[in-house]
Amino acid sequence: MANSHNSVDEARLSTATTIAMDSSSSSSLYPPPEVPKKLHLENREKLIKHLRESLDSSSRPLRGFVLLQGGQEQTRYCTDHEDIFRQESFFAYLFGVREPGFYGAIDVDTGKSILFAPRLPAEYAVWMGEIKAPNYFKETYMVSMVHYTDEITEVLNNQYQGSGKPLLFLLHGLNTDSKNFSKPAEFEGIEKFETDLKTLHPILTECRVLKSNLELAVIQYANDISSEAHVEVMRKTKPAMKEYQMESIFLHHTYFYGSCRHCSYTCICATGDNSSVLHYGHAAAPNDRTLRDGDMALLDMGAEFNFYGSDITCSFPVNGKFTSNQRLIYNAVLDAHDVVISTMKPGVNWVDMHKLAEKTILQSLKKGSLLVGDVDEMMVERLGSVFMPHGLGHLMGIDTHDPGGYLKGAERPKEPGLRSLRTSRDLMEKMVITVEPGCYFIDALLVPAMESPKTSKFFNREAITKFRGFGGVRIESNLYVTSDGCVNMTKVPRKVEDVEGVMSGAPWPIKKSIHENGGS
Repeated sequence: MANSHNSVDEARLSTATTIAMDSSSSSSLYPPPEVPKKLHLENREKLIKHLRESLDSSSRPLRGFVLLQGGQEQTRYCTDHEDIFRQESFFAYLFGVREPGFYGAIDVDTGKSILFAPRLPAEYAVWMGEIKAPNYFKETYMVSMVHYTDEITEVLNNQYQGSGKPLLFLLHGLNTDSKNFSKPAEFEGIEKFETDLKTLHPILTECRVLKSNLELAVIQYANDISSEAHVEVMRKTKPAMKEYQMESIFLHHTYFYGSCRHCSYTCICATGDNSSVLHYGHAAAPNDRTLRDGDMALLDMGAEFNFYGSDITCSFPVNGKFTSNQRLIYNAVLDAHDVVISTMKPGVNWVDMHKLAEKTILQSLKKGSLLVGDVDEMMVERLGSVFMPHGLGHLMGIDTHDPGGYLKGAERPKEPGLRSLRTSRDLMEKMVITVEPGCYFIDALLVPAMESPKTSKFFNREAITKFRGFGGVRIESNLYVTSDGCVNMTKVPRKVEDVEGVMSGAPWPIKKSIHENGGS
C-alpha cells in the first residue's frame, strides 16, 4: 500500500508540474545547467599562480597556506529563526561550498587544497538530514583532502614542509563599495602560526576582476534566466497591479525555471514618482504602490545562479504604450546606453564612459527643449549629475558590486556624479561590468540646480515643470569586455517598438547559452 500511495503522489506531482509548465508562462532555459566544480578549481589555480608570482618578485619563499573562513549561519536577532544561508563570496569563489561552517586552505608550495568541515553532532541527522562523510565533500568540491575544523592546527602543521612556524596568508582588506573589511580566518590554535594580513586580499580581489570562460558561462545563464523573467513581467504588467506583484512574477520565474533561490540584490520595482528613488524597494519603501495608467515602471532585478549574479534594469510604460514625454526620456537614456556599449573596449577609461553617457543625455534633453545653452558648459558645471546622480556601472560577478573597482592608491573622483562611480579603472579583457545610465527628475537635486547661479540658466522651467513627478528611466545591461570590444549578455527588448511589441504579445527570442567552455 505504501508503494501504491507513493506512485499516486508521484503521478500527482508530475501532473501538477506539467500543468504549471504548460501554463501561460514557460521557459526555454529549463532545466538549468549543471555547473562544473572545475570552475572553482580553476579559480584556486589562478590565485596560486598570481600569489607565487608576487612572492617570487619580492624574493619571498613560496611557502605557507592561503586560509579562508567560510560563512556562518545567522539567526534573526535573538530568535532561533535561521535565514537562508548564502556563502561568503571570496570563499564561494575559491571553493564553491554551499554549506556553512567550513574553512578552506591552499598549500602555496604544492597547490593542494584542503577543506575543513564542521564536525556535526549526531542529532543533526534527525533535524537537518544526512551527515555527509569527508569523502563526499572531497569529490563534490574537487579538493585534495578534507578534514574537520577541529583539526586545522594539526593538519596544517603536518602538511608544512618548511622550518619554523607555518605561514598563513589571511584575507583582510577594504571593500571600496561598502567600506567594510573582509574578516580574516580565526580558529583555536592560530597562535601557533605566523600570519600575513596584507598579501592575499589585493591578489585575490584582482583574480575576481577578470573572469574565466566558465565564470562567463554561469553569468550568462544568470543573465538569460533574468532576461526571460523581465520579459515575463513586461507581458503581465497592467495598471491597477501592485509593484510587489511584478517582483513576485520575477522571483517565481527565476526560481521555478532557473533554480535561482537567491537574488543578486533586493528587487527594485518602482512606478510613477517612485522610479526616481534610486534604491527603492527597501523595507521603508517595499514595492507596494498601485500601478496607474500612464506610469513609467523602472524594474531593477537580477537573479543569482550558482553564486554568480546578474543586474538588469528595464523601464517601460505600465499600459504598454509610450507617451511622447516618456519616449523622449527613454530614448535619451537608451542612446547613452548604446553609445557607451559601442565605445567600450580594453584601454577605455570608465570615467570617460560616464561622461560620455552624461553628455549624450544632456544633448537629448536639450534637443527635447528641457535644457538650453551649451552642452559643454553644462558638463563643466556638472549638470549631468542632476539627472544621473549615480555612477554609470560597476564590476559584477559573485557579488553584484564585485570588488576591485579602485586599485590601491587610486583616488575616487570628487565631483558630483563622478564621486558615485564604483570604479575609475581602464577596461580590461574579461571584465564584466554593468552599463546603467539613467535620467531622473528628483526634486532634491532639481530645485537647488534651478536656483543656482551657475546652472539656473540651463533650464527651460516651463518644460521641466511638466516632468515633475515623472520619476525616472534607467536601462541596465551586463557586458563582458572582449579583446576588441564587448558582448552584451543581457537579452531584453530595448527599442521602444520592441518593448511595446512584447507588451502587446509579440514573441521575444532567447536561447540557451551556457557551455562548459564558456561564451554565448
